[in-house]
Amino acid sequence: MPTIAPAFADVTSSDSALRRFLHGLPGVDPVGLEARAASLGTRSIKTTAKAYAIDLAISMIDLTTLEGADTPGKVRALAAKAVNPDPTDRGTPATAAVCVYPDMVATAKAALGGADVKVASVATAFPAGRAALDVKLADTRDAVEAGADEIDMVIDRGAFLAGDYMKVFEEIRAVKEASGAARLKVIFETGELSTYDNIRRASWLGMMAGADFIKTSTGKVAVNATPANTLLMLEAVRDFRAQTGVQVGVKPAGGIRTSKDAIKFLVLVNETAGQDWLDNHWFRFGASSLLNDLLMQRQKLATGRYSGPDYVTVD
Repeated sequence: MPTIAPAFADVTSSDSALRRFLHGLPGVDPVGLEARAASLGTRSIKTTAKAYAIDLAISMIDLTTLEGADTPGKVRALAAKAVNPDPTDRGTPATAAVCVYPDMVATAKAALGGADVKVASVATAFPAGRAALDVKLADTRDAVEAGADEIDMVIDRGAFLAGDYMKVFEEIRAVKEASGAARLKVIFETGELSTYDNIRRASWLGMMAGADFIKTSTGKVAVNATPANTLLMLEAVRDFRAQTGVQVGVKPAGGIRTSKDAIKFLVLVNETAGQDWLDNHWFRFGASSLLNDLLMQRQKLATGRYSGPDYVTVD
């Protein structure tokens, strides 16, 4: 599991040192970033490569339900779909994980049985993150004790935007420790960080604090994952590994609904971070409706016919 790199010990020794480092990162050229993301999104993927990309995307999904109306029955159904997304084709890959609230972790774990599908749990007063640290840590420990393999935490955006970077850093470190063996995904809520420079700073802050994954968003605000903010985060993990030797994953979440969208993101991964990230251990999609579109496109490639939404289950 990532730990703070020795190269950053001095950087994180004080609030002023951390501030100097984060504000000393190269500024982001918004026009250039968005132009590159748009350009990569025009790449055409056909036939065999498209079939491979669809299966890869399915295997990278954190199949998610994070609603107040979630019931044990809904979570069990979601777990069954994660293990066997298309009952008509047993060759369809399973998803990477099922993502639920902490109180549904035990239900999801039991429903998955021994399947090679992880249970991810949001924590730390998701989605707003407005709670005392001891509450956030208790939330995390409850999820881990219930069987969560992965923890998706939210940063304190208010503290970050106020420039209290050390508070955010120390909270991530504390949640990392409370997560134990569970992998930690750190959610920035990029739509609330206002600028690309802030997203770059948050990415480095999260990685220095020990994140196993950096994640764009909760899916609960107006602006979630975009090609541009994901490209920026992919550049950050690439550069972080080049500097430290530590590899960190990326998870765009929210707003990715179609196979076309998913394939665009896979192109971003390949062209920016490289093939080492083209694996569900290092790249995930936080999604629910995306899986259905991937299944319909997969069926079309296999049969030559577009079956339509009635041929996949409604989550």
